[in-house]
Formats: sequence, structure tokens, C-alpha cells
Amino acid sequence: MSRASHSRSPHSVRRGATLAGVFLGVLVTGAATGSWPESAARGADAPVADAELLVNRSGDRWASAYSPEEYERLRHALAGEYVGTGIAVVRTAAGRVEVSEVHADSPAERAGVLAGDTLRTVDGVPVDGRAVTDTVARLRGSDEPSAAGPGSTVRVGLERDGRHWSAVVARARLTTEPVSVSRDAPGVTRVRVASFTQGTAELLRDAVASAPAGDGLVLDLRGNAGGLLTEAAGAASVFLDGGLVATYDVHGEQRALHAEPGGDTRTPLVVLVDGGTMSSAELVTGALQDRGRAVVVGGRTFGKGTVQMPSVQPDGSVAELTVGHYATPSGRVVDEDGLVPDLVVGPGEDAQESAGTVLGGLAGSR
Repeated sequence: MSRASHSRSPHSVRRGATLAGVFLGVLVTGAATGSWPESAARGADAPVADAELLVNRSGDRWASAYSPEEYERLRHALAGEYVGTGIAVVRTAAGRVEVSEVHADSPAERAGVLAGDTLRTVDGVPVDGRAVTDTVARLRGSDEPSAAGPGSTVRVGLERDGRHWSAVVARARLTTEPVSVSRDAPGVTRVRVASFTQGTAELLRDAVASAPAGDGLVLDLRGNAGGLLTEAAGAASVFLDGGLVATYDVHGEQRALHAEPGGDTRTPLVVLVDGGTMSSAELVTGALQDRGRAVVVGGRTFGKGTVQMPSVQPDGSVAELTVGHYATPSGRVVDEDGLVPDLVVGPGEDAQESAGTVLGGLAGSR
């Protein structure tokens, strides 16, 4: 599978690391946002010998090694699919593992699991004191891949309002919903893009087209750790009428991404970002900021501006290595420093409220 990927954790590759790069740079994003989706899980015992050797020798901080099975799961993740129960979890300040989100129409939802429930055990194993990624792997069954396909089950111990119980939850092939829409205040439509998986740009275009007439738009890219380069360029095209989106190089060969003509260039637009906004989400942000199309609000972005491409090794494992860097239309290099918002929202301040205020100013100045 030939693609440019912008979704990698800066951690060295090692056996048992529970990462699949697309959902998306999940180790970094989980640390930044506190939420760990099931689709982050990686098995601990699949062979990745040749790829891991190449990655370890490369000194590439963004490189990753995958077994054939892991890379197939990554491919499905880029297509917006994963096998799991539909539970995302977070570590609370008290050290407990809490259900942060339940995928709509998932086995977990049908089993009565709710966001806010405390997760106490997975298949009888206590989760307190364990890494959240270990819990995610157990929920998905990545610790026992041969028994973890669709239709397999996992027993979870839960707590809610002082009541303790257990439930058997099936695993299923689920589809992600990378684009969601909410109307936070009159005149403000917020479109959250969680990741740039296959089809995201078209979903974003539909969401923008369906916004009430006269509304300004908040493009919420907080916690978006990237995805497919083509989808990111397509997302920028929703708000631009042609022109440059980014430049990048592959082994020194310069290339450019251009927006398609005909995007919405008139609706007031704010892009909301934070430290979990990385990679191709930064590419979109930088393009809209440099082109004067949007005001960027929030916190400094992560700073991951490199391009990775896969290489299949003799044992079938896959190494993804950095082949180049990308820059915004004005030539800013994103790697390391990230992007600074036009309006920086400080700790304790409400970023969404700030975005709405800026949007109101943009609408008033039209």
C-alpha cells in the first residue's frame, strides 16, 4: 500500500507497544487529550523482526515497525474501521480507569455501558495500576489476537454510582465517525474532525454545506493527530478556491499539494487547535492560517511535520520511515515547533467560548 502517512508517535518502537499509528499517533494524542480509543491497541506477540531491526538502526524518531497483521489493522483503521467493543477509556486524576466515550450502536452501548462508568476489570484482570494502553489492548483482545476477531467476547467489571456489576460485551467490526457537527450557540456551527481517515474530506464538505444559513463555522481539530495526506488536502479544499495547501519532499524531490477550486471562501471560519493537533491536521491548520482564510484559536499544536512511507521487509513485516518534511504555503516548517494560534487560549480558559467570540467578530466585520 503506497501512501504518505503523517501519524506517528515519537516513541521508539519496541515489542509490546500498544500503538497503531493512525488513530492516530494515539500514544501522543492520548497523553495530550486523555482519551484512549480501542483502535489504538496493538498486539504484543506478532513478529516484526526485519522491520524493527531497520527502524532501530535508522535513528528515525517517527519510524514504526508492524507485523503483517498489525499493518492490515492499520490499513482498516485508515479506512475508518476497527475491531473492538466501542469503548474509549481515560485515566482519571484519582488513578481510576473511566469510560470516556461509547461508540454509537456498538456492542458496548447495547450492553448498557455508559460514558462515566468506572472500568474495574477486563476478563477478571484489575485495571487499576496498569497502563491505559494495556487496558485498551485487553478490551480489543490484542493480547490474544487469535481469539479477538468479530464475535469474540470480553467480560468487563464496571462501577456506577457505587453499584458494581459485570457485563459480557461482544467485539465487532466498527466504523469510526471522523466528522461530527454541533451547534454550540446561536450562529455558531462547530464541525469536529477527529481524524483524516478515508472519506473525511467529503464528510466535512457535507457538514459545511448543511450548516444553517448565516452561521459561522468552527473547525475543531483539537486532538486530531492526522491521517491520510490526500484527505487533509481535500479538507483544506472545502474552504479554499484552489491554490497552494502545502509543499513537501520525498527523498529530496519537491512536491506540492493544491486545493481544488470552488471551496467556501466567504463563511467566517475559526480553526480550534491544541497540543494534540498534529501532523496532517497541522497541515490543514497552516494552510488556512497562511492563506488568510481562518483565525486559529487555542494552544500551540504538537509539531509533527514529517512524511512517512511504508516498506515491506523480507519477512513480511512493514517499516514506516521518514522520507521528507512538509511546509505551509508561506514556507513555515511545522516539525518540532508546531503552529502558534492567532489567539492563544490560556490554561483554565474556555477555548470553545473564545472561538465563538472570535467568530462573532468575524461575522460582524463582513
